[in-house]
Amino acid sequence: MDYKSFIREVPDFPKPGILFYDITTLLKEPICLRAIIDDLVQKYQGTGISKVVGIESRGFILGSPLAYHLNAGFVPVRKPGKLPADVFEVKYHLEYGSNSLAIHRDAIQEGESVLIVDDLLATGGTASATVHLIQQLGGEIAGVGFLVELSGLDGRKKLNGCAIHSLITYA
Repeated sequence: MDYKSFIREVPDFPKPGILFYDITTLLKEPICLRAIIDDLVQKYQGTGISKVVGIESRGFILGSPLAYHLNAGFVPVRKPGKLPADVFEVKYHLEYGSNSLAIHRDAIQEGESVLIVDDLLATGGTASATVHLIQQLGGEIAGVGFLVELSGLDGRKKLNGCAIHSLITYA
């Protein structure tokens, strides 16, 4: 399926000079949403994944149905202050500042096979921070899956050693 034809391109958002790829126009189409999940299931089915980790917030959209179809648990990685129990937290740097992500300390067991999913791989900071969280808990990274990858931003470099799969790539 030509996913790109369903994505709205918004110039100068969130600031001048940025071309934003709006996936909401893709996700609202039932045939597209089903195809995205089916493509991801096909990629990871039978690989022994026990947990799917979705990165806040759009990773939840992909992660939950993917976990369901893989017969795996779903674990949210959230911004600070959003999880109610004891957490591991990691700070990471963005282009213009920093941010943090958190995961419950009991979300992943030692040696569990974990798939991380998110909507976008850009500079790789958020995904790299999530990999670090999973490794702190003793999880094994089975892969990192994305709906969209902006390959010109070299996010893969921050995920070296991880098996990366992107459904859509923009240069």
